[in-house]
Amino acid sequence: MKKSLLLSAALMFSGIMTAQWTAQATGFADASRGINEIRIVDANTVWGLAYDGSGAAATVQEFTRTTDGGTTWTPGLIDVGDTTLEINNISPVNATTAWVSAILGANGGGVIFKTTDGGATWNQQNPNGYTSIAGGSFLNWVHFFDANNGLSTGDPINNEFEVYKTTDGGDTWTLVPAGNLPNPSTGEWGYNGGNVAAGNSFWFVTNKGKIYRTTDMGATWTKLNGPTGLSDFGGTAINGRLSFSDNLNGCIVGTLDSSATTKFWTTSNGGLTWSTGVTYTGGYNKLLAYVPGTNTIVACGQSATAPAVPGSAFSSDNGATWTQLDTGAQRGVVSFLDATTGWCGGFSTDATTDGIFKYTGPALGTTVFNTTKNQIVASPNPTNGMVKLVAATSTINDVAVFDLLGKQVLTVKYNALNEVNVDLSNLQTGAYLLKATNAAGSTDTIKIMKN
Repeated sequence: MKKSLLLSAALMFSGIMTAQWTAQATGFADASRGINEIRIVDANTVWGLAYDGSGAAATVQEFTRTTDGGTTWTPGLIDVGDTTLEINNISPVNATTAWVSAILGANGGGVIFKTTDGGATWNQQNPNGYTSIAGGSFLNWVHFFDANNGLSTGDPINNEFEVYKTTDGGDTWTLVPAGNLPNPSTGEWGYNGGNVAAGNSFWFVTNKGKIYRTTDMGATWTKLNGPTGLSDFGGTAINGRLSFSDNLNGCIVGTLDSSATTKFWTTSNGGLTWSTGVTYTGGYNKLLAYVPGTNTIVACGQSATAPAVPGSAFSSDNGATWTQLDTGAQRGVVSFLDATTGWCGGFSTDATTDGIFKYTGPALGTTVFNTTKNQIVASPNPTNGMVKLVAATSTINDVAVFDLLGKQVLTVKYNALNEVNVDLSNLQTGAYLLKATNAAGSTDTIKIMKN
């Protein structure tokens, strides 16, 4: 059977539109075309993967894409050579290049296709992977960290998860050696939609309540336990959905029994340990996304059944408290680039009406994670180029700067100084995360705006 994580899909109904979100037309001619993935490349470039939201569960091989921040969206077909294949996910790295994974429905198997022309044409990659259907092959996901480095994950064959890695944009794929992958339990498998990436890290979850994590783009893996009692990430009564803000800080929202009481857990060490579960008070269930690099979470609801009621909310303290953004309108899968730039899924009415919503409300809280309290101050911020860092209680040994997709764009080493200057003049205008590390390995992360 198909083993997707639970995601409520309901027919469209009238709702109250507020100023927090502005409807944009995805361009799909069919009514009730939903969006089950939103992948933001930058403030202008976003890809969305379509699904049938009418309730008929028709197989849909379509995407939509914007290169102007959502002013216009252009839909397209994902031609994988077989109209019966179900598209698992989409992974773009720029306006023209993206990958998709697809499966043979409940039979599993899988194929990976790539486009380099914005989706006009698609070409298969790794044709020898995920072909042992009788042996258990079932492709769950493909993800690219950048234009060269990517990986794909699938269910176990021969008692090892079928995971491939590429370093040349998918021209060649290498099966990750068995010694680099922890052995699965008997009957253990992964989920479609159960994977998360942040920086060079990637996680996938299983039906045994386990989390498999890599911090080196798929070369080596560790097997972690989920929160106590969460024995299955995709069951009906027991389930959980994983989200990460960066390579260390993340959360899970899920249920532990048929009472449907929703629980919320957090981690600050990449999933090695989890907090004691508390009752989830966000009001909008399962559809969560961090503002990357911060402890701000946006939650959306699409179902008419509580607690996943239609609407949206946000938390600026990593899920401890929540503020409602709107209510009454269906808000689907959600993704944010920064505190002011994000989208959530909707349903198309026709080719020129609805389908996706862009966040147009005020800037959401953007307090960054800081577990070491080194009290590093950055000024000026925003900056035209040079940033001065002053460490009140520690030293600064090196500084790394990342864009909001987790790509490292600058690194500088220092000799245990209390005060340093970092030159960002060569970076493009936008938001970045600056991570300063001291001699003991403790870090502070600061959000920097580059003019």
